[in-house]
Amino acid sequence: MRAKDENKAIVIREKAMEMIVSQGFDGLSMHKLAKAAGISVSTIYIYFKNREDLLNQLYAEATGIFVQTMLDGFSADMTFEQGLWQQWRNRYHHILRHPLHHRFWEQFRNSPLIEKQNDPCEQRFKQTMRDFVANAEEKKEIVKLPPEIFWAIAYGTFYTLVKFHLDNSTMAGLPFTLSDELLKLTFDRVMQALRL
Repeated sequence: MRAKDENKAIVIREKAMEMIVSQGFDGLSMHKLAKAAGISVSTIYIYFKNREDLLNQLYAEATGIFVQTMLDGFSADMTFEQGLWQQWRNRYHHILRHPLHHRFWEQFRNSPLIEKQNDPCEQRFKQTMRDFVANAEEKKEIVKLPPEIFWAIAYGTFYTLVKFHLDNSTMAGLPFTLSDELLKLTFDRVMQALRL
């Protein structure tokens, strides 16, 4: 059995994410991936059992990085305004540092073709966020809303601006760059919508 080389594993993972983001899941085959990574197909199987194993490992890795970043400086016991602003800043800086991981993660999470994992890391993060919102409702810092409506108000505008930034284009096709000032301006408007 050949020894594993972590640098090759990194190249395989990065090339796989690039292919998925640009061509979708159907665009990823082990043969195309091997060619893009400049290795043999058999080398991929040293690191991954099959295509599904590769996808699941990619998702677990991207999720782990995301969750670690989201929980940095964050607590479910924070005031709602402090906590939500920390989430926005964490998400914004994470996406700027890892745009490929972000696009891959979003595509994976929203694909009906991929069997969803029950990732403990992701479940812990979701529970922390549920506790955070429940605490804010109990302290009467925010209005109680159905989860989907809450998420749309609390994060929908954020992700729309991030998409404009990553694409460097608005819906009208104009160039767009998201700044800390624009992010804070938007956040303040969102807080107005969520307060009692």
